[in-house]
Amino acid sequence: MDENNERNEIKMPDFKKVLKKSKKLKVEFSESYQKFQGNIPAFLGILLCAFAIMCFAAFTIFFINVKGPEKVLVPNVEGKKLEDALLEMQVKELYPKISLRYSETPGDEGTILDQSPKAGAIVKGYSRVSLVVSRGVIVDKVDDYSGMNIEDLRMKLQTLFAGQKPLIVLLEPEYKPDASDAGTILEQDPPAGTHISEPVKVQLVVSRGPNYENTKAPYLIGQAVNDLLQTMARSKLVFDIKSHKATDGEVPGTVVDQQAFDDEFIRNYTRISLEMALPQGVYNENIFGIYKEKVADYPYPVPMKLEAYPPEGNSYTILSFNHPGGNVTVPYAVPKGTTLELSVVNKVISRKTVN
Repeated sequence: MDENNERNEIKMPDFKKVLKKSKKLKVEFSESYQKFQGNIPAFLGILLCAFAIMCFAAFTIFFINVKGPEKVLVPNVEGKKLEDALLEMQVKELYPKISLRYSETPGDEGTILDQSPKAGAIVKGYSRVSLVVSRGVIVDKVDDYSGMNIEDLRMKLQTLFAGQKPLIVLLEPEYKPDASDAGTILEQDPPAGTHISEPVKVQLVVSRGPNYENTKAPYLIGQAVNDLLQTMARSKLVFDIKSHKATDGEVPGTVVDQQAFDDEFIRNYTRISLEMALPQGVYNENIFGIYKEKVADYPYPVPMKLEAYPPEGNSYTILSFNHPGGNVTVPYAVPKGTTLELSVVNKVISRKTVN
């Protein structure tokens, strides 16, 4: 019974030993803390050094990554086909900026006409190089001009090849009588559909207009300016008009003499000479005169027009007529300060102000 009690007896700790061990730990912790306090400057220095090294490494990596591409030499691609030029651009790590332009040379469609920067320039990689690529010639074959008016064709070709070498050149046309209107294209050589491989010279045969009509020579003495203008508009004659200062016995502003012909009928667009007596200065609120101009000679009569632009009021047409060219004379009676404008085939060739 006593043995069992002794076994079950709880052993109590030795408080002296525990207290002694606690004091020893306290002394060791105090010593370690003092050592740590003494090493704080060194520890902070190590941290600052590590931070500086990290920053330096980060900046180095950043500038390596943002460093611009290597510089390259721009190749010469002018005159080369577009696909070949693109391959050369790719090798140099350059990017093309393409624009299209009509060319003057047949057969060069898709060829590089110009580049910027020029060959030999030093640029950074991945830069853009502007390339002008030919889209071919404006026309690649001769059209059918039959039935067109030759003046309309000239205007069309002039507009078509504005600013560049023309690929279609009209030779001096041949003219022959025909029932079609004057200036109508009857034949052409080379024929329509001819392929253009170089500038082509086109020979045209053009109608002079009907030549079987004759005109009855009119009697014009005594006609005033407005009456004469109406006769000129209807007649197929060319009027060469002179004037002198009206004298006593002459009616100012009228025809006082004309050329006589042996035959009653004369050929179309025969020239007929007239003499007019005109007043000096302002007469019936108008200034009288003869508009004179020398223009090119035409193989057939072309449309002409004399228009008036008075200082007040709207403009109006004095005379619209056909004329074969050379000396052009038109009588007028207009307010002082009026500007007169002569046009041939809708193109103004001269302008004068009446004072």
